Amino acid sequence: MQAETTVEALEMALKGRIYDEKLIHHSDRGLQYCSQLYTKILNANDIKISMTEQADPYENAIAERVNGILKDEFLLDIHFGSKEIMETQVKESIALYNQTRPHFSIGLLTPNQAHLQQKVKLKKWKKKTHLQAI
Repeated sequence: MQAETTVEALEMALKGRIYDEKLIHHSDRGLQYCSQLYTKILNANDIKISMTEQADPYENAIAERVNGILKDEFLLDIHFGSKEIMETQVKESIALYNQTRPHFSIGLLTPNQAHLQQKVKLKKWKKKTHLQAI
């Protein structure tokens, strides 16, 4: 992936931003996220930069969960025949994720519905423990 592609996605996200709260951008230390161009935009928008220490997905489990859903449920990890088809599929998947797909962690609301609420009771999940061999 090239930095230009991720910069384009970042600029699109910033353009559509509706909240003024401080943001944290978490990434896996991919070259495109470490590029001077990309980090310059993050800094210019007062976005705190967070990167994994050892490319460990558990360091940002929430972002990794969203990525997993987009890949597993919406099949965004397959090869697309063209850039146009891929872009259409990504846009449709994100729209479905935000507007149609209910989430257990926010009381079976969609993310768009949750953002309209004054307060959403979040589901607390128990930390998984690894089973030891007997």
